[in-house]
Amino acid sequence: MPQFDDSAGGSSRRFQTTCWSLVLAAGQQASDEAADRALATLCATYWKPVYAYVRGRIRNVEDARDLTQEFFASVLERGTLRRADPARGRFRTFLLTTCQRFLANAVRDQSRQKRGGRCRTFSLMIDRADFDQIDRCADPQGVDEQTAERIFEREWVLTLLESVLQLIRSEFEAKGKRELFEALKSHLSEGSADTFAELGQMLGMRENAVRVACHRMRTRYRELIRAEIAATVDSPGMVDDEIRRLFAVVGGSSGNSV
Repeated sequence: MPQFDDSAGGSSRRFQTTCWSLVLAAGQQASDEAADRALATLCATYWKPVYAYVRGRIRNVEDARDLTQEFFASVLERGTLRRADPARGRFRTFLLTTCQRFLANAVRDQSRQKRGGRCRTFSLMIDRADFDQIDRCADPQGVDEQTAERIFEREWVLTLLESVLQLIRSEFEAKGKRELFEALKSHLSEGSADTFAELGQMLGMRENAVRVACHRMRTRYRELIRAEIAATVDSPGMVDDEIRRLFAVVGGSSGNSV
């Protein structure tokens, strides 16, 4: 059974620090302790898309949670990370393909005890509420493979955007501008009800100053999205294609301006 840390907040970890570089580092650690630390960081960032995929294919909630934990443990135990090759392309594809193979083997093996005996114990420290949030969106009857892949990609995008938003929040807080961040964050996407004039009155700023601050925040948002995505592909030339694909998955046009 996975263990839960109700204060972990692992989903806000930086996306770009746990891409290919962290995968290779986790696979090359000499000791179990060092490898587990690297794997814990890897899991903290990528568990959501993996669990969303597994949950789409496995109806039983507890089985899906157990399998997600076993997946991350098995990729380290069996040397999968040592064989990872960034030159092959997208880390997203590597992670999904590896998970698909693991799950196919796990489904064929109906013995929970036998599955658990093939890799050493590894506990995901994840807030139970984060698991529950994904479970609420899952189809209780399960979904086909193509739909599960789309769910994985959608959760991948949402995790990336959440990570970027947390980075911007941290930058504003470091400058003592948390209130400004909270006021402007809704303007990162379309449809904010507050005008710049209204925000200016609330913040004690001129309308034009709020407009400039919002423009800078949007620019930084786009920069960070590109940086995070660049860290998951093997060449700069793949970034634009990855952006178009990922934002098409969530049905938005935001990627066109990134």
